[in-house]
Amino acid sequence: MPECPELHLAGRFINGACGALVFAGGVERSPVPFRSEAYSISAIARGKELRLTLSALDAAVGPPPQDLVFRFGMSGSFRLCPAAELPRHAHLRFLTRESPPRALCFVDPRRFGSWRLGDAWQPERGPCVISEYQAFRENVLKNLDDRAFDKPICEVLLNQKYFNGIGNYLRAEILYRLKIPPFEKARTVLEALQEQEKRKKDPSLTMSKKVKLRQENPDLLELCHTVPTEVITAELLDPEHSDNYAAFKNWLQCYLVPGMSSLRDHNGRTIWFQGEPGPMAPKGQRPRKVSRKKSPQLKAEPEAPSPKIQPLLCECYLLPPPEGQGLEQTSPPPHLPKRK
Repeated sequence: MPECPELHLAGRFINGACGALVFAGGVERSPVPFRSEAYSISAIARGKELRLTLSALDAAVGPPPQDLVFRFGMSGSFRLCPAAELPRHAHLRFLTRESPPRALCFVDPRRFGSWRLGDAWQPERGPCVISEYQAFRENVLKNLDDRAFDKPICEVLLNQKYFNGIGNYLRAEILYRLKIPPFEKARTVLEALQEQEKRKKDPSLTMSKKVKLRQENPDLLELCHTVPTEVITAELLDPEHSDNYAAFKNWLQCYLVPGMSSLRDHNGRTIWFQGEPGPMAPKGQRPRKVSRKKSPQLKAEPEAPSPKIQPLLCECYLLPPPEGQGLEQTSPPPHLPKRK
């Protein structure tokens, strides 16, 4: 966590809570080159990224709009609070012009979140499973010859090139609902969808029959869209209702649920499932079961490694970008000393 539902709910929260607010000044605790006497903030999410846009209310005298694209890492989130009562680990702050002022803060206790200047989404991420469903579906089905699909389906579901927005709890819930062993070969699972795709597009079927067929027999790619949409619709992880953990826990059918089994995949991530793990399960491991007496608490796991080059760190944890490129700010790893 956070996964695509949290990012989309964060965007909805920012647009709802900040839509009528006027912000002023510069961005605190970050060298973002934007300052305005009056500006607005809007947000849009795509997969596991969220883009903020800072726009001067008077475009004639103010600076041009500034975009920042965020990744939440393991624990990132946005909060709106009184400026005099800032939460701990508020690494980025936008102050309102009202009196007393409030602050929209990017809060990240584990310091794995990051942001960069510019409106470009991370290029190696595919279409969003929520907001770009049709493009997401086509991107998967037309690339099944990619060697990435030689891996187990549970590992491929974390590949953001094809499943942008899916994370650890979502993959467990999706596979559980379809009774797919997590360590079945991904291509074996997904190639079967191509034939289903042809049947669902049969011109002899009426529109109502096509809709009924999809509702009664959803496939894996459809659940990659509908399962996270359930979380958003029910607002189970809404930033404005942080006490809603019990409802989210009750929604889970597999992830951390007592009686389910778990294994570490080949990347070291824990996958929760029921039944047999599948033919590509790691050798030398035995599935562990969650005790029905005491279930573990939800905790964040690191996101699967992405193929981007990591920026070097200087004393202030920021290096200037090459000319013509965006600027990325990354919170310092916990093992580095804090500046005094």
